[in-house]
Amino acid sequence: MAITRRPRRWRRRLPRAVVIALVAGALVIVIAAIAVVGSLVTTLFQTLAARPPAVDTRIVAPDESKAAKAAAAADGSADETAAAAWLASQPTAYWLTPELDPIDQVWDRVAHLAAEARDQDASLAVVVYGLPDRDCGNHSAGGLDPESYRAWTERIGDALSRASDLQRIVILEPDSIALSSQCGSPEERAGHLRAAVDNLRGANTWIYLDGGHSSWHPAAEMAGLINATGLISDVRGVALNVSNYQDTSDEFAYAHELSQLLGGTHAIVDTSRNGAGPAGPEWCNPAGRLVGDPGGTYGDGVVDTNLWIKPPGESDGECNGGPTAGTWWPEAAAELTRGRR
Repeated sequence: MAITRRPRRWRRRLPRAVVIALVAGALVIVIAAIAVVGSLVTTLFQTLAARPPAVDTRIVAPDESKAAKAAAAADGSADETAAAAWLASQPTAYWLTPELDPIDQVWDRVAHLAAEARDQDASLAVVVYGLPDRDCGNHSAGGLDPESYRAWTERIGDALSRASDLQRIVILEPDSIALSSQCGSPEERAGHLRAAVDNLRGANTWIYLDGGHSSWHPAAEMAGLINATGLISDVRGVALNVSNYQDTSDEFAYAHELSQLLGGTHAIVDTSRNGAGPAGPEWCNPAGRLVGDPGGTYGDGVVDTNLWIKPPGESDGECNGGPTAGTWWPEAAAELTRGRR
């Protein structure tokens, strides 16, 4: 019986150079995909790892705070010294500024705060405050040039990464976003904040962007300013009421509004000086204020917790009889703590 053979199909071979190019292209695509997935996994891990308890979060009471130094000096009245000593014992965020903690010293400062956190069984909380054109020329004007700012925040980030055993909270540049529309270049400012976030972020480091407060920008407007930075998905959330006096309940409501507008982001609320409620339009050293509830008192599914972020007793600026911004003001410390110590 005759066997019919199927004609052989000749397969066309691609030139060797084409094959190499295709393989190389495929490898580039795979590597890029791995990088994207890795970045998403890292961000997701950071977010999932950042789950502070709603209450009982305790941060460091810094031994080199201005309150502690004033208490040690004891060169004011008995009431002022007692106020300084009491405030020195209260857990309060430490403000890192290039004026007091320059590039060659800021690493050691953070390392010291980390050691204190371990000794106090507390979380480490710092405010990073050295943005170029800081405070848009207002009472806290200053900051670093862009290149120095990148180097400075890189040093802070490196020191924070060495404290991986600790819960780390970073309040990034208060007022920087809420003021951005008044500073001339929101895009440039967002770039500086991006550099800082890239340098500071890491697993279990909770970064909070500036979120203003409930009596400043309406929530939709504030959410628009925050979204314009392109950073909200890379941080834990927003910091509210920093250095201000709004009622805690109003800030919680504002936090929930922002969270709905910003894809479920979290918040942290400053209660360091809101014990007597709002001061109306006055924000710079208003009279009749009181310290608020201690950090770790409140929290819910959106607000991680409340903290003392602005150190009570430090001036807002040269207004209403105050010294330069950030300077210890004994009279204000005594007034803020009346009936609380």
